[in-house]
Amino acid sequence: MARNKEALVLLLDVSPSMHNILQEVEKVCSMLVQKKLIYSKYDEVGVVLFGTEDTNNDLTTEVGGYEHVNVLQQIRVVDKDIVEALQQLPRGTVSGDFLDAIVVGMDMLIKKFGPTNKGKKRLCLVTKAHCPVKAPYEGTEEDQVNTISAQMLAQGIKMDCIVPRGKQTVDGNGGVMEENDHLLGVFSKKSSSKVVYVESPTSLLGALRTRRISPVTIYRGDLEISSALKIKVWVYKKTAEEKFPTLKKYSDKAPPTDKFATHEIKVDYEYKSVEEPSRIVPPEQRIKGYRYGPQVVPISSAEWDAVKFKPEKSVKLLGFTDVSNIMRHYYMKDVSIFIADPGNKKAILSVSALARAMKEMKKVAILRCVWRQGQGNVVVGVLTPNVSDKDNTPDSFYFNVLPFAEDVREFQLPSFSNFPMSRQPNEEQQEAADNLVKMFDLAPTGKEEALQPDFTPNPVLERFYRHLELKSKHPDAPVPPLDDTLKKITQPDPEILSECKSVVDEFRRLFELKENPKLKKSAKRLLRDKPSRSDEEGEGSGNANDVGAVKYIENKSAGNIDKIGDLTPVQDFEAMMSRRDSPEWVNKAIKDMKNKIFDMVENSCEGDTYQKALECLVSLRKGCILEQEPKQFNEFLRHLYKFCQEKDLNNFCEFLASKGVSLITKTEAVDSEVTDDEARSFTVKKEPKHEEERGVNSLL
Repeated sequence: MARNKEALVLLLDVSPSMHNILQEVEKVCSMLVQKKLIYSKYDEVGVVLFGTEDTNNDLTTEVGGYEHVNVLQQIRVVDKDIVEALQQLPRGTVSGDFLDAIVVGMDMLIKKFGPTNKGKKRLCLVTKAHCPVKAPYEGTEEDQVNTISAQMLAQGIKMDCIVPRGKQTVDGNGGVMEENDHLLGVFSKKSSSKVVYVESPTSLLGALRTRRISPVTIYRGDLEISSALKIKVWVYKKTAEEKFPTLKKYSDKAPPTDKFATHEIKVDYEYKSVEEPSRIVPPEQRIKGYRYGPQVVPISSAEWDAVKFKPEKSVKLLGFTDVSNIMRHYYMKDVSIFIADPGNKKAILSVSALARAMKEMKKVAILRCVWRQGQGNVVVGVLTPNVSDKDNTPDSFYFNVLPFAEDVREFQLPSFSNFPMSRQPNEEQQEAADNLVKMFDLAPTGKEEALQPDFTPNPVLERFYRHLELKSKHPDAPVPPLDDTLKKITQPDPEILSECKSVVDEFRRLFELKENPKLKKSAKRLLRDKPSRSDEEGEGSGNANDVGAVKYIENKSAGNIDKIGDLTPVQDFEAMMSRRDSPEWVNKAIKDMKNKIFDMVENSCEGDTYQKALECLVSLRKGCILEQEPKQFNEFLRHLYKFCQEKDLNNFCEFLASKGVSLITKTEAVDSEVTDDEARSFTVKKEPKHEEERGVNSLL
């Protein structure tokens, strides 16, 4: 742990131009040290303020100059005192020169570690860069930056520059800011520096990282395009989930006088025999097992090792496909990045050529990856080109894991087009819904994106760190309220909502919210609320539809609908289709509905049941679409037409044709084999035949 420690020097601008955001800087910097106390207790931190009225640094004493730069805290191991010092930063009264601050910070790191120590050394500069830098004695400011950058590279010092303002902001001296932005850009090109511009306190909170994660490759080897073409690549993790800190067991049994007590608790397990509870089973007599139904199947480590899949370490190209064929929601797990082997010019040129060709042709590559020898699984993923727009950054690829067939979840969600016209939105409602969705855009025209992924911290982790720091000082302190900065991540922004109030009001006006009696009201209450037909038609003639609806609700709430009745066949069918306690209910509901429709058509008296049969047929059609059973409906409809022709019930076929009931097409269900033209001509084909039969019958 100690060998991986990092030394960080915070260079904080406290000049008058920073006063309006210093409170946020205090929160961010103190939070940074709090995280180091949790994760990296060996790390060291120093604090340098510039823009102060007083001057306190070694370089001023040794060589002169470097005025208004104050070393608030020398580099030392992180502790609570540094946290408290950062929570109460002084407000400066003079302009701050960030170049002087960088030189002072470098001097502190060099003196602390010396030329032989190759530990991690980092500077973190926080400034608006509103104040001009002093002209050097020789050369230009850019020459001075080049000299500093060369020294930083020689000493292995990295730097993060955080500018808490938009890059196009002009609230200060425009010429000075433009010059300072140019100098910061030179740092990013000439040294291991990164410049980040942020606009909001939320982005500032996410821009200041606890520490730079050292890149560790998960694969080094060949990207096999074919047996004759292989490119040397390195693969790194681009993203990885940050886990919540693990709580550890704590023991208070150690003597209070023991300053070196770890208070750790060690847990040991003993395995005892069921037949002899007093006998401890040694490790060599234990074996793992897997449940297979009610029994446990023991499998020894040797057997398990024999059945393991042991592929060879490799990354192989399976083929190319269009970008449009790989949907964003297919991506799984973390993202990796493929880069050419550093220093290998042929590999760099090959990766660049392949990436640019894929981007030009709008293609992605499908890879089969085994990252290490002995890996127990194979990863299949998509390789997306990442063409760089910077001269000093080579082209690369992003890699996302794709799901296998067992990983895909298919959800058959109904569309508005399946509902009757009365339940579909009109043009005005559709426009209001579109405007509501557009209102949620986090990157409106002319503004920076509100919650940028690179600069948006995890609010759960941030709140935990703050509460932990509070509990370290006051063990009995309650959980504090949510900080205003974190509220902007977890709650709707009141400013944005106020700007879009008219859109929300218009949506609310056009979409009336009503209570669903089938879900919210009991059957008795529904009967009480609904007026009976006896009020209009006299005593004793209650509304049969209401009674049927109540009966349907009672049965559905009890979960005991297992057949399609005569009173409410459509509701019974829908209830059976929605049951998920057994996969057989769908097939049973479809079969029962077919029989019910046949009975209605066959036993009809001058078409008195045709309307009800139509309702059942429409419900059956809709259910077969939702459950991806188009073949069952299409076969049934063909059989029904044939049955009606044999029984001289052609008027029912004409009735269905007038209502537009036809076969389920491929457009409506993927598994259907019926085209749109076949569906349109389905009822038309029967009409000439009917006319011919009627003509023959009349002649006879």
